[in-house]
Parts: sequence; C-alpha cells; structure tokens
Amino acid sequence: MANEPRGMLSPYRALDLTDEKGLLCGKILGDLGADVIKIERPGGDPARNIGPFYHDEPDPEKSLLWFSLNTSKRGITLNIETADGREIFKKLVKTADFVIESFPPGYLDKLGLGYSALDKIKPGIILISITSFGQTGPYRDYKISDIVAWALSGEMSGWGEPDRPPVRISNHSQSYLNAAADGAIGALVALYQRRDTGEGQQIDVSIQEALSIMDGGNRNPAWSRNPGMVRKRGAAEMPNAGHRTTRIYPCKDGYVSWSHGGTSPLAPSLPLIKWMQAEGMSTEFIDGFDWSRPDFGGIPQEEMDQIEGPTTKFFMTKTKAELLEGAVKYNVMLYPVATTADMFQDIQLKARGFWVEVEHPELNTRITYPGAFGLCSEAPPRISRRAPLIGEHNQEIYEGELGISKERLTVLKQAGVI
Repeated sequence: MANEPRGMLSPYRALDLTDEKGLLCGKILGDLGADVIKIERPGGDPARNIGPFYHDEPDPEKSLLWFSLNTSKRGITLNIETADGREIFKKLVKTADFVIESFPPGYLDKLGLGYSALDKIKPGIILISITSFGQTGPYRDYKISDIVAWALSGEMSGWGEPDRPPVRISNHSQSYLNAAADGAIGALVALYQRRDTGEGQQIDVSIQEALSIMDGGNRNPAWSRNPGMVRKRGAAEMPNAGHRTTRIYPCKDGYVSWSHGGTSPLAPSLPLIKWMQAEGMSTEFIDGFDWSRPDFGGIPQEEMDQIEGPTTKFFMTKTKAELLEGAVKYNVMLYPVATTADMFQDIQLKARGFWVEVEHPELNTRITYPGAFGLCSEAPPRISRRAPLIGEHNQEIYEGELGISKERLTVLKQAGVI
C-alpha cells in the first residue's frame, strides 16, 4: 500500500528458504521493513506441522509456531530441486539483496545455487547460511536438534538440580532462535559493509556457536575469574561455596526471584531482613547474624537453611503484587516470576504498546502477538502482515512481478515446480 509507513529496510528484499532453524531471521528483516518472500516446497513447509495449533486443531494453516515466526512475509511455493524451479529462483535472486537458507552445507552448491553462483547472478548478494555446526570443521555434516545444541554448546551443563541430569529450556528450540537472530545481525552488518564496498558476502552461522555465546548460566565469565572452575548446577559460583542457595521462592500466588547474598552488592539481604523484622517474621538467628562477614559464600548449609526457612515462610504470606510493592518500599532486589497471563496484564508492557493485534481474516479473528524488539523514533519495526498461507502470493509474485503467464503457471503446478 502506498500509504503504509516505510521501515528501515523497505528498499530491500530477502528470499527466505529456511526451515524452523532460521525462520526468525526473515521475520526480523521483515519487521524492519524488508520485502521478505518465504519460499516453501509445494504443499507447504514441514514447519507448518509443528504445534501448538490455533484452538488445538492440527492443521498446516493453523500452526502458532508458523504464525509467530513468519509475520511480515509474503509466501510462495517453489521446488528448487527442479530445473524450472532453479531458473525461477534465479530470476528472484536478481531482485533480491538477501538470501536466507538453513540447508546442510554444500546443498545449494550441488544445485548450482551456492554463494559464488548467486553473486554472479546478483553482484553484492548477501547469503545468510544457518546450519548445525557451520560450513567448516569436522562436524559440518552432522545434523543437530535443539537438545544436541544445548549439550554440545556447554549451555546445558549448568541447568537443573545437582543430583539429577542436566536439563534444557523446553519451549520451542531456543538454539534455533538464537542462531536466526545472529543471522539477522550478520545480514545487517554485511549490508552496512556493502554500502561502502559494493561487495556481498556469505554469513556462516553455527547453531552450536550461537548457543555457546549466549551463556545464560554465566559459566564462561566464572571460568575467567577463577581459572579451572566449573560452575555446578544448583550451587553458588564461588569455589569455596559451603551451601546451595535458593533463587526461586514460592509465594501465595506463584513465585518470586530472590537470593540471599550477604556482602554481595548484587543481592544485599539487609533490606529484606528489615522488612521481615518490621512485620515480626524475623528470627533470633537472622537478627544476630553478621551479614558483613566476608565468608558468606562459604557458610555451611545448616546456617543457610536457618536463613532461608524463615524467608520462605515470609514470602508465603504475600502475593506477587504485595511482594513487589514491598520490595520497592524497602529497596529489596526481589522480582515476581511472571506467567504468560501476568505478561498480558503487565502495565509496563501495555504502556509501551508491546502487544499488538494482527488480523487473520482466514480465521475471522485477531490474534495478539509480541510487538517490536525496540521502539525507534524513525521507521519503527512493526508487524506488517500475518504469516502467509501456503502459496498465498504465487500469482502476485509469479504473474504480477515475474511476468509468468497463467497458462505457464498451470503447467508448472502440474509438474510439481510450484
């Protein structure tokens, strides 16, 4: 539409060949304004069969995962393994600035569509390749799943209970999302360089490496501060730790995040103790404890239990909202653990317009989505359209933009090309 606001990437086009490992990359570019064309195999991408589904109705046109990762994209079907499909793809490449793919290393080269071939078709093209372990190295041809990425990145080792096997975050594949986001960053950096040099490049993203640098457990910094130290699950990070520290406490209607920290500037306990004393819920042991002692991290478990026990009882007398209000009043570093329902009602997110409703005319409804990753005074990121249906824009792009006749499209469809 002529009157639609333009985004930062509105002059650019991306061809998205990815499966679930790279879908977020194209979404980010699309939300930034790029014209992203999602290219699926005839019949639809297998990622459409990944749940959960709208109203729990398994259907390739109702995958909520597909909805969430393919906003701001148009969609076509094309089989690039056929000669005709490759020729059509090459025509699209001539109009594009980015190609995003998540095929095994060497797959596009075998089809004559690797980076060197694409750069000849469209000098300056930027190819973003998101693969299991990257384009090089002894693992380049190995396959990956999210749990494998968590294990081989080292990220899994720090999560879970110390007396049980390690665990991973069990929502949609977090490793894929990290890698796809890294791909979008690489695409933007390459675009900036192309402005100065006129040259494109291939961005080689390894899912293993993307998760390794996430380091949510802070293990790499801990190793750097204390060479040779391996941070253990469920334990304080100090080498001489004499106890386990509880970090998530139950309360009346959920959980709060809190950790007793003694002299640590990141988690001072004294404000909470003053609050407990004000409500008559402290104990003789807590009142007499020397919170300035430098060996707090090494106190025995028995002493830590005498601190955490009364703390647990105190939290259980209050709701998350009451604890947040008191935390602000007493200057306590305590935070409610928000549920999905809490997030929808969060006054801060509402005030910033974080949640947006997107029209789904095929479902006769509007669905609420997370909004932009940041607010920009000029050309803000936004969801410009819902995820495409299977082959929704075939006629618009093939006939309207590439000039392929209806008769030819019928033949191509019958041959399994589109």
